[in-house]
Amino acid sequence: MEMLQINLNMYHAVALGAAMFWLGNLITDKVSVFNRYCIPAPLVGGLCFAIVNVILYAAGVAMITFDDTLQTVFMTMFFTTVGFTVSLPALLKGGKSVILLLILGIIMIVLQNGLGGGIMYLMGENPLYGIGCGAIALIGGPGTAAAIGPSLEEAGAQAGTVVSVAAATFGLVSGSMMGGPTARLLIKKHNLKCTISSHANVQAGSDLATDVATENESFTSSSPLFITGFMVIMLAMGIGNQVSTWLTQLFGFSFPGYIGAMLTAVVVRNVMDLVMHVHFPAEEVDTIGNMCLSLFLAMALSGLKLWELVGLALPMIVTLGAQIVLMFVFAYFVVFRVMGKDYDAAVMTAGYIGFGMGATSNAMANMQVVTKNYGPSPVAYFAIPMVGSLFIDFFNASIIAFNIGLWS
Repeated sequence: MEMLQINLNMYHAVALGAAMFWLGNLITDKVSVFNRYCIPAPLVGGLCFAIVNVILYAAGVAMITFDDTLQTVFMTMFFTTVGFTVSLPALLKGGKSVILLLILGIIMIVLQNGLGGGIMYLMGENPLYGIGCGAIALIGGPGTAAAIGPSLEEAGAQAGTVVSVAAATFGLVSGSMMGGPTARLLIKKHNLKCTISSHANVQAGSDLATDVATENESFTSSSPLFITGFMVIMLAMGIGNQVSTWLTQLFGFSFPGYIGAMLTAVVVRNVMDLVMHVHFPAEEVDTIGNMCLSLFLAMALSGLKLWELVGLALPMIVTLGAQIVLMFVFAYFVVFRVMGKDYDAAVMTAGYIGFGMGATSNAMANMQVVTKNYGPSPVAYFAIPMVGSLFIDFFNASIIAFNIGLWS
């Protein structure tokens, strides 16, 4: 019996993405383990569809594919909104802790990619898979993994998307499991104490910071601001496409369209802030970005060909095990010391592990566990979301694109 080929057009594909997003929300609401490890709903829903697809494929019944045109559009829109988060006044206002954490995050991007690529090379695999098990998945998280995975495939790593998303899922869980215990170990070893007396008031501020870092932030806005936000995204995407073309011609290797869009968004944002002195619709742009990320992630995960993971299982296990060791050693011996070797530094270490292995939501969950037991840390609750949800994704995507161009 010949296998049935089911091809969905781009409208079917976006409808599937929306349906898988709702399915993921339903599952994460009912299954507490997903909330505990901050697993995004689109990832859960998309993986459910991918599992059904792999069962149909393995049974020789059917294989479902779909047009990814709108998936690419949503991905580029999301990364454009990432570029808009890079506000120079906000970075300078964040102070020393934010700048130090950002530098430490950039160092970790380089280390994760170098370690992953090196292990894959030594095991006889394409080093590009090492980037998929490196900063794409870990610092980047599921959204970046699903977005940049196709670039790995274009560069020669055939199962790049599947490897990256699988590694990102592993990172979400391991980052949640590592953060709290590492901070507790530091607190007990160095006998650290919280120096803030008014626990309730500061904790309320910490809870507010947590809410800001979540994807489900609610706020009151108006239609004109959403229109402005949408239009500046469209402007940056259009100009950015040409910027990527120029960068490709300049450096001699392919720059994805989202890189030019991100760079353009940085310029537009800071011109609006520093030159034109006009209000930038940050919350509206963030909401549009989250909408695009949710749809894109659900669609990308639904299209995963999970059967491609089989041959790479052992190299992935070795690489991800080494990444855990790297993160613990760097966080314990470097991040803690650089950030001041005090209680706030221990809490920031837990947060650093969270976004360095998974996502900002993992970082906030890690810090909540620590501060609930040992006392508040307003410095950590301010600095970690600033770096993890605003600045690090921009530098990560740029460095990864450069690595892929060189290594391919």
